[in-house]
Amino acid sequence: MSWQPIVDGVAQAWHLIATGDQQVVEITVRSLQTSSMATVMAALVALPLGIVIGMGSFRGREFVKVLFNALVGVPTVSLGLFLWAMFSRDGPLGVLDLLYTVPGIAVGEAVLIIPIIVSFTASAIEAKDEKLRDLVRTLGASDFETAMAVLREAWGGVSLALVSSFNRAFAELGIAMMLGANIRGLTRVLTTAISLETAKGELGLSFALSFILLAVVLSLNFVVGYVGRSRWFGDLQARSGW
Repeated sequence: MSWQPIVDGVAQAWHLIATGDQQVVEITVRSLQTSSMATVMAALVALPLGIVIGMGSFRGREFVKVLFNALVGVPTVSLGLFLWAMFSRDGPLGVLDLLYTVPGIAVGEAVLIIPIIVSFTASAIEAKDEKLRDLVRTLGASDFETAMAVLREAWGGVSLALVSSFNRAFAELGIAMMLGANIRGLTRVLTTAISLETAKGELGLSFALSFILLAVVLSLNFVVGYVGRSRWFGDLQARSGW
């Protein structure tokens, strides 16, 4: 067994990254755009749902929580197949022309990550003491203002939900492949390009794209973890009078 192909691939990867290879930059930018679109769309739907579930006391609330928790683990290939059928020309949403487009991939990824945001947001809000809600209400706040106050207090968990969802969308392969078809210059993103180039034996480009994928995901996790820890230390100092 020889390590030479791996060594050569890594060396070529660093060269492609260092020289700003046009193909690498194009695929990376498209991946960032697609995942950002997906996260924004998902957040617009999931954050209100998470707040309602976290603060509500309606009948069937526990069932809804369990349902969203279960949907977090939905097989992406199955979801991709369902969405492909919905977006295909003969499907109910075929008129939107979303299949094999970046917006189509973004919509698919948004559907995938909505349960993550809902579940994390609801859990973060539930973790806050109910006395906070009562206090805000006694000060004359409306239901909306109360929800915003609790959301601000739970922002650490909510921001984790958003970043985790972005990372999930950014690293998604099944949906991106089924809804985007990995079309060069149009729908090719990091994960689909890595899969294709590896199959072709182009380890240099595969490693380059993989390094970028890992760098983005790990950097976001580090930033969120660092900010959260700093905030925790700030709260600790304020309470202890340091």
